[in-house]
Amino acid sequence: MKREELTRYLDELLEAGRFRDYCPNGLQVEGKAEIGRLLAGVTASQALLDAAVAQGADAVLVHHGWFWKNEDGRLTGFRKRRMATLMQHDLNLIAYHLPLDAHPELGNNAQLARLCGWQPEGRFGEQDIAWYGRLPEPLSAGELAARTGTLLGRPVQLVGPQDKLVSRLGWCSGGAQGYFEQAVALGLDAYISGEISEQNTHLARECGVPYLACGHHATERGGARALAAHLAERFGLHCQFIDIDNPV
Repeated sequence: MKREELTRYLDELLEAGRFRDYCPNGLQVEGKAEIGRLLAGVTASQALLDAAVAQGADAVLVHHGWFWKNEDGRLTGFRKRRMATLMQHDLNLIAYHLPLDAHPELGNNAQLARLCGWQPEGRFGEQDIAWYGRLPEPLSAGELAARTGTLLGRPVQLVGPQDKLVSRLGWCSGGAQGYFEQAVALGLDAYISGEISEQNTHLARECGVPYLACGHHATERGGARALAAHLAERFGLHCQFIDIDNPV
Protein backbone atom coordinates (compact mmCIF):
# COMPACT_ATOMS: atom_id res chain seq x y z
CA MET A 1 0.00 0.00 0.00
CA LYS A 2 1.05 3.60 -0.40
CA ARG A 3 2.96 5.20 2.44
CA GLU A 4 0.51 8.10 2.73
CA GLU A 5 -2.43 5.70 2.93
CA LEU A 6 -0.80 3.74 5.73
CA THR A 7 0.27 6.72 7.80
CA ARG A 8 -3.09 8.44 7.37
CA TYR A 9 -4.85 5.30 8.58
CA LEU A 10 -2.54 4.99 11.59
CA ASP A 11 -2.90 8.66 12.52
CA GLU A 12 -6.68 8.28 12.53
CA LEU A 13 -6.74 4.90 14.26
CA LEU A 14 -4.48 6.03 17.10
CA GLU A 15 -5.92 9.60 17.25
CA ALA A 16 -2.39 10.95 17.10
CA GLY A 17 -3.51 14.56 16.82
CA ARG A 18 -5.14 14.72 20.24
CA PHE A 19 -1.99 14.03 22.27
CA ARG A 20 0.55 16.48 23.64
CA ASP A 21 3.64 14.37 23.26
CA TYR A 22 7.41 14.51 23.69
CA CYS A 23 8.17 13.59 20.09
CA PRO A 24 6.47 13.76 16.67
CA ASN A 25 3.99 10.95 16.07
CA GLY A 26 3.48 9.32 12.68
CA LEU A 27 5.96 9.36 9.83
CA GLN A 28 9.33 10.53 11.20
CA VAL A 29 11.63 9.66 8.29
CA GLU A 30 10.34 9.29 4.74
CA GLY A 31 11.37 6.26 2.70
CA LYS A 32 9.80 4.20 -0.07
CA ALA A 33 6.44 5.34 -1.42
CA GLU A 34 5.11 1.77 -1.55
CA ILE A 35 5.06 -0.42 1.56
CA GLY A 36 4.62 -4.17 1.33
CA ARG A 37 6.81 -5.42 4.18
CA LEU A 38 6.80 -3.81 7.63
CA LEU A 39 8.95 -4.59 10.66
CA ALA A 40 7.66 -3.58 14.10
CA GLY A 41 9.50 -3.25 17.39
CA VAL A 42 9.58 -1.28 20.62
CA THR A 43 12.48 1.08 19.86
CA ALA A 44 14.14 2.32 16.67
CA SER A 45 17.55 1.07 17.75
CA GLN A 46 20.37 0.16 15.40
CA ALA A 47 19.69 -3.52 16.06
CA LEU A 48 16.08 -3.17 14.91
CA LEU A 49 17.09 -1.18 11.84
CA ASP A 50 19.67 -3.82 10.91
CA ALA A 51 16.99 -6.50 11.25
CA ALA A 52 14.70 -4.49 8.96
CA VAL A 53 17.43 -4.26 6.32
CA ALA A 54 18.14 -7.99 6.57
CA GLN A 55 14.46 -8.79 6.09
CA GLY A 56 14.01 -6.41 3.17
CA ALA A 57 11.46 -4.27 4.99
CA ASP A 58 10.05 -1.08 3.51
CA ALA A 59 9.05 0.47 6.83
CA VAL A 60 9.87 0.26 10.53
CA LEU A 61 7.03 0.82 13.01
CA VAL A 62 7.95 1.53 16.65
CA HIS A 63 6.75 2.92 19.95
CA HIS A 64 10.01 4.74 20.70
CA GLY A 65 11.09 6.69 17.66
CA TRP A 66 13.40 9.71 17.34
CA PHE A 67 13.48 13.51 17.70
CA TRP A 68 12.61 13.74 21.40
CA LYS A 69 12.17 17.13 23.01
CA ASN A 70 15.36 18.56 24.54
CA GLU A 71 17.42 15.89 22.75
CA ASP A 72 20.59 16.87 20.90
CA GLY A 73 19.42 17.25 17.30
CA ARG A 74 22.81 16.85 15.64
CA LEU A 75 23.27 13.80 13.41
CA THR A 76 26.59 12.61 14.79
CA GLY A 77 27.81 9.32 16.23
CA PHE A 78 25.09 6.73 16.75
CA ARG A 79 22.42 9.13 15.44
CA LYS A 80 24.30 9.47 12.15
CA ARG A 81 24.63 5.68 11.87
CA ARG A 82 20.94 5.13 12.50
CA MET A 83 19.88 7.79 10.02
CA ALA A 84 22.35 6.53 7.44
CA THR A 85 20.85 3.05 7.67
CA LEU A 86 17.39 4.42 6.92
CA MET A 87 18.52 6.67 4.10
CA GLN A 88 20.77 4.13 2.39
CA HIS A 89 17.96 1.56 2.30
CA ASP A 90 15.08 3.99 1.72
CA LEU A 91 13.34 2.83 4.90
CA ASN A 92 10.35 4.63 6.37
CA LEU A 93 10.38 5.22 10.13
CA ILE A 94 6.92 5.43 11.69
CA ALA A 95 6.53 5.96 15.43
CA TYR A 96 3.67 6.42 17.89
CA HIS A 97 4.45 7.16 21.52
CA LEU A 98 1.55 8.21 23.79
CA PRO A 99 -1.06 7.28 21.16
CA LEU A 100 0.18 3.69 21.30
CA ASP A 101 0.09 3.68 25.10
CA ALA A 102 -3.49 4.87 25.18
CA HIS A 103 -5.37 3.02 22.42
CA PRO A 104 -8.28 1.10 24.02
CA GLU A 105 -7.61 -2.16 22.15
CA LEU A 106 -4.16 -2.14 20.53
CA GLY A 107 -2.33 0.07 23.04
CA ASN A 108 0.34 -0.98 25.50
CA ASN A 109 -1.91 -0.64 28.54
CA ALA A 110 -4.75 -2.54 26.88
CA GLN A 111 -2.43 -5.32 25.79
CA LEU A 112 -0.81 -5.51 29.24
CA ALA A 113 -4.24 -5.91 30.82
CA ARG A 114 -5.19 -8.58 28.28
CA LEU A 115 -1.99 -10.54 28.87
CA CYS A 116 -2.35 -10.44 32.65
CA GLY A 117 -6.13 -10.88 32.80
CA TRP A 118 -6.87 -7.55 34.49
CA GLN A 119 -10.34 -6.07 34.08
CA PRO A 120 -10.18 -2.36 33.10
CA GLU A 121 -12.61 0.06 34.77
CA GLY A 122 -11.30 3.54 34.02
CA ARG A 123 -8.35 5.85 33.41
CA PHE A 124 -6.36 8.48 35.26
CA GLY A 125 -3.15 10.49 34.97
CA GLU A 126 -1.95 12.95 32.35
CA GLN A 127 -4.15 12.77 29.23
CA ASP A 128 -5.81 9.65 30.73
CA ILE A 129 -2.78 7.51 29.89
CA ALA A 130 -2.87 5.36 33.06
CA TRP A 131 -5.53 2.71 33.65
CA TYR A 132 -7.14 1.13 36.70
CA GLY A 133 -9.25 -1.96 37.19
CA ARG A 134 -9.63 -5.25 39.02
CA LEU A 135 -7.94 -8.60 39.23
CA PRO A 136 -10.09 -11.64 38.41
CA GLU A 137 -9.47 -12.74 42.01
CA PRO A 138 -7.63 -11.07 44.89
CA LEU A 139 -3.94 -11.86 45.20
CA SER A 140 -1.24 -10.83 47.62
CA ALA A 141 1.21 -8.32 46.17
CA GLY A 142 3.87 -11.02 46.23
CA GLU A 143 1.67 -13.42 44.27
CA LEU A 144 0.79 -10.66 41.81
CA ALA A 145 4.47 -9.87 41.27
CA ALA A 146 5.33 -13.52 40.68
CA ARG A 147 2.46 -14.07 38.25
CA THR A 148 3.14 -10.86 36.31
CA GLY A 149 6.83 -11.66 36.11
CA THR A 150 6.08 -15.09 34.67
CA LEU A 151 3.79 -13.61 32.01
CA LEU A 152 6.29 -10.90 31.05
CA GLY A 153 9.30 -13.18 31.21
CA ARG A 154 11.34 -11.02 33.58
CA PRO A 155 11.67 -10.53 37.37
CA VAL A 156 9.40 -7.90 38.91
CA GLN A 157 10.76 -5.45 41.49
CA LEU A 158 8.22 -5.19 44.31
CA VAL A 159 8.42 -2.36 46.85
CA GLY A 160 6.01 -2.09 49.76
CA PRO A 161 4.07 -4.73 51.70
CA GLN A 162 4.32 -8.10 49.94
CA ASP A 163 1.36 -9.54 51.87
CA LYS A 164 -1.03 -6.70 50.95
CA LEU A 165 -4.18 -8.16 49.39
CA VAL A 166 -4.74 -6.64 45.95
CA SER A 167 -8.16 -6.46 44.29
CA ARG A 168 -8.03 -3.09 42.53
CA LEU A 169 -4.87 -1.89 40.86
CA GLY A 170 -3.58 0.84 38.60
CA TRP A 171 -1.13 0.36 35.76
CA CYS A 172 0.70 2.31 33.10
CA SER A 173 3.36 0.90 30.82
CA GLY A 174 6.86 2.33 30.48
CA GLY A 175 8.23 5.18 32.56
CA ALA A 176 5.04 6.15 34.36
CA GLN A 177 6.23 6.29 37.96
CA GLY A 178 4.90 9.85 38.20
CA TYR A 179 1.32 8.58 38.41
CA PHE A 180 1.88 6.56 41.58
CA GLU A 181 0.64 9.26 43.96
CA GLN A 182 -2.58 9.58 41.94
CA ALA A 183 -3.05 5.82 42.18
CA VAL A 184 -2.68 6.05 45.95
CA ALA A 185 -5.19 8.92 46.08
CA LEU A 186 -7.68 6.78 44.13
CA GLY A 187 -7.54 4.17 46.87
CA LEU A 188 -6.06 1.47 44.65
CA ASP A 189 -4.44 -1.51 46.32
CA ALA A 190 -1.30 -1.54 44.13
CA TYR A 191 0.33 0.21 41.21
CA ILE A 192 2.22 -1.32 38.28
CA SER A 193 4.52 0.40 35.82
CA GLY A 194 7.67 -0.26 33.90
CA GLU A 195 10.04 1.80 36.04
CA ILE A 196 10.36 3.01 39.61
CA SER A 197 12.03 6.14 41.03
CA GLU A 198 13.72 6.66 44.37
CA GLN A 199 10.83 8.59 45.89
CA ASN A 200 8.30 5.92 44.92
CA THR A 201 9.92 3.54 47.41
CA HIS A 202 9.16 5.80 50.36
CA LEU A 203 5.60 6.46 49.24
CA ALA A 204 4.94 2.74 48.86
CA ARG A 205 6.25 2.00 52.34
CA GLU A 206 4.58 4.94 54.06
CA CYS A 207 1.17 4.51 52.38
CA GLY A 208 1.17 0.71 52.42
CA VAL A 209 0.53 0.55 48.66
CA PRO A 210 2.77 -1.91 46.79
CA TYR A 211 4.61 -0.68 43.70
CA LEU A 212 5.53 -3.26 41.06
CA ALA A 213 8.20 -2.23 38.53
CA CYS A 214 7.89 -4.69 35.66
CA GLY A 215 10.33 -3.29 33.09
CA HIS A 216 9.93 -0.41 30.64
CA HIS A 217 10.59 -2.60 27.62
CA ALA A 218 8.67 -5.61 28.93
CA THR A 219 5.49 -3.61 29.54
CA GLU A 220 5.61 -1.96 26.10
CA ARG A 221 6.04 -4.91 23.77
CA GLY A 222 2.32 -5.49 23.42
CA GLY A 223 1.30 -2.37 21.52
CA ALA A 224 3.68 -2.62 18.58
CA ARG A 225 3.04 -6.36 18.29
CA ALA A 226 -0.74 -5.91 18.30
CA LEU A 227 -0.61 -3.02 15.85
CA ALA A 228 1.51 -5.02 13.42
CA ALA A 229 -0.93 -7.94 13.59
CA HIS A 230 -3.83 -5.56 13.01
CA LEU A 231 -2.21 -4.09 9.88
CA ALA A 232 -1.44 -7.54 8.51
CA GLU A 233 -5.04 -8.64 8.93
CA ARG A 234 -6.63 -5.46 7.60
CA PHE A 235 -4.38 -4.70 4.64
CA GLY A 236 -2.58 -7.94 3.89
CA LEU A 237 0.80 -6.39 4.57
CA HIS A 238 3.68 -8.66 5.52
CA CYS A 239 4.18 -7.50 9.13
CA GLN A 240 6.56 -8.95 11.66
CA PHE A 241 7.28 -7.96 15.25
CA ILE A 242 10.86 -8.42 16.44
CA ASP A 243 11.70 -8.24 20.12
CA ILE A 244 15.17 -6.79 20.60
CA ASP A 245 16.16 -8.03 24.06
CA ASN A 246 16.28 -5.29 26.68
CA PRO A 247 16.48 -6.06 30.43
CA VAL A 248 15.33 -2.58 31.48
